[in-house]
Amino acid sequence: MSIFEYNGSAIVAMVGKNCFAIASDRRLGVNLQTVATDFQRIYKIHDKLFVGLSGLGTDAQTLYQRLVFRHKLYQLREERDMKPETFANLVSAVLYEKRFGPYFCQPVIAGLDGDDKPFICTMDFIGAKELAKDFVVAGSASESLYGACEAFFKPDMEPDELFEVVSQALLASVDRDCLSGWGGHIYIVTPDDIKEKILKGRMD
Repeated sequence: MSIFEYNGSAIVAMVGKNCFAIASDRRLGVNLQTVATDFQRIYKIHDKLFVGLSGLGTDAQTLYQRLVFRHKLYQLREERDMKPETFANLVSAVLYEKRFGPYFCQPVIAGLDGDDKPFICTMDFIGAKELAKDFVVAGSASESLYGACEAFFKPDMEPDELFEVVSQALLASVDRDCLSGWGGHIYIVTPDDIKEKILKGRMD
């Protein structure tokens, strides 16, 4: 079994009309044994920027602390928040500089830029970015997430419809992966507000 699947994870980010959604499952396991059912995988960097960290849970928490540290330094120096594209470059650089002893994480970055246009991207564990205009996925359930998102996605969705689509895609996908699941955690971000929702899923 891959080290990336040791704890199990499922993360998806999807764009709508001047908004985006980022969602994850809530299970933390050790192979097939479930350890926690309220594990946080999505972290807020600022009001318009979120990062989801799939992969090894311990590395995800360490990487998040380093990213918060680097973002706070940027805020002090520049006196503004980091744009999503800039933050993606930062994450890529942080991962690549540790390429010989890497963080076993695949980040998903989602944010709104200065014009409130949604930006999403993911990368592998050494920082090779993959940009997308519709959705990105990561984690042990990524194969089934690709299929569900391809089926459900349509462009320019309003926030409420985007929530429904992401919820259905996430719940359908984690049911097909025994290493992730136990409900979902979703953020819907618009230029004006952030909605956080907890989904109930199959508890097995």
